[in-house]
Amino acid sequence: MAPNVAIVGAGFGGLCMAIQLERAGIRSYTVFEKAQDLGGTWRDNSYPGAGCDIPSHLYSYSFEKYASWTRRYPEQPEILGYLEHCADKYDIRRKIRFGTEVRRAVFHDSQWRLTTAPDAGDERTETFDVMVLGVGQLNRPRLPDIPGLSDFTGVSFHSARWNHDHDLTGRRVAVIGNGSSAAQFVPRIAEQVERLHVFQRTPNWVIPKPDATFGPLPRLAFRFVPGLQRAYREWIYRYAEATLYPALAQGWSAGLLKKRALRHLRDQVPDPDLRAKLTPDYPPGCKRVVIDSTFYPALVRDNVEVVTDKIVRIRPDGVETTEGLREADTIVYATGFLSTDFLAPMEIVGRGGRSLREQWAGRAEAYLGISVPNFPNMFLLYGPNTNLGHNSIVFMIECQVNHVMSCLPHLTAHGPIEVRPAAMAAWSRQLDAAMDRMVWGGGCQSWYKTPEGRITNNWPGPTTLYRRLTAKPPLPAYQPVADQAVRDAGL
Repeated sequence: MAPNVAIVGAGFGGLCMAIQLERAGIRSYTVFEKAQDLGGTWRDNSYPGAGCDIPSHLYSYSFEKYASWTRRYPEQPEILGYLEHCADKYDIRRKIRFGTEVRRAVFHDSQWRLTTAPDAGDERTETFDVMVLGVGQLNRPRLPDIPGLSDFTGVSFHSARWNHDHDLTGRRVAVIGNGSSAAQFVPRIAEQVERLHVFQRTPNWVIPKPDATFGPLPRLAFRFVPGLQRAYREWIYRYAEATLYPALAQGWSAGLLKKRALRHLRDQVPDPDLRAKLTPDYPPGCKRVVIDSTFYPALVRDNVEVVTDKIVRIRPDGVETTEGLREADTIVYATGFLSTDFLAPMEIVGRGGRSLREQWAGRAEAYLGISVPNFPNMFLLYGPNTNLGHNSIVFMIECQVNHVMSCLPHLTAHGPIEVRPAAMAAWSRQLDAAMDRMVWGGGCQSWYKTPEGRITNNWPGPTTLYRRLTAKPPLPAYQPVADQAVRDAGL
């Protein structure tokens, strides 16, 4: 008998899980989505210029190739359109419960009891055999810890919650933050506003984005020439593995990446003082490298100022720094997400009343980034230490979903299963050892790290290794819950 599966989240991860269940003939599943539509981060991040820095044909499911991409690097509307296409093709929408937030999940009597809160209605509790959490790492916007945020009398919003009703034409705008999101929307709004102040705490390494459009002929070729799209996708994947990963592993190509970024800065920013402000003092890859060709040209515009003074407070009429006030009627916070606070604010209670929040008090960790000891039949997609700095997260998600699918026959045959503590401990040791050689361990601050400096987000190896590890049979890394319960009892 097929297990009853709860999938939380309807982004790339949740949809991939649902589609693979459908393809396997397992239709006893429900997708819970707190928003009113699917798409995850590509539904939420609709700011001007929002897009991906992974090429289109790789930032998609391997089993659902898409010949209709119009750009080498996809923008948000096309990515969201692709996810909608996949949901419709595989008839997933009928299984998604929109506007329903999962607030609590408790493992009891060999099943997961999920407490959900629909937008309209009272809380309800439902029971499932398996719970798959596909909520991602970048879903809760982070606002900066600056005094006076609530004192501002103008319009303010986070870039992931863009206020499309607020016209920026002729406005005096302050942008706090200068990472990947800011690099995408600053060039778009710089042409509209009267004055734009970009507040930068730490500069980012920026390399050009070799973007291009796919005209009708290339799209026809991708659609009808046998093997062309597969070969193109494989070339992109292998190129990223062979050139970008070695740079992150502090290999020979790190110096080449730095030279490329410095040449890009020199070519696009003629003012030496501004160039100095925009030059990082840490190795490329310690923070996420920005891939964009329009950010620097926007920063040299006459109506744009890069501000590196320390922010003191937000005032009703603008942003005050150590050097004075920059008046503004609009503030956009491009300050990222609560990326290391995995699965919050859900309350998850595993076997024996163990709280996941307490178990992860030191740091979030999961075997393969997927399974957690003491939490049987619970699987994470895009969990701890599975983010990438060089390749497509969709590839990683597919590896994870395939691993979950390989676990289902075992839990159906033997009852609830969980990862062995010994397997988890060995995995943690291997991660720590591999992390030592990665550039992320440098002195810079990034969303990869906890406040204590632990890297909980990124995968420190090539994706080819991750594919091999997740493709292994789940046994003996997993065990039936009954076996561990006997050990816990000291019998």
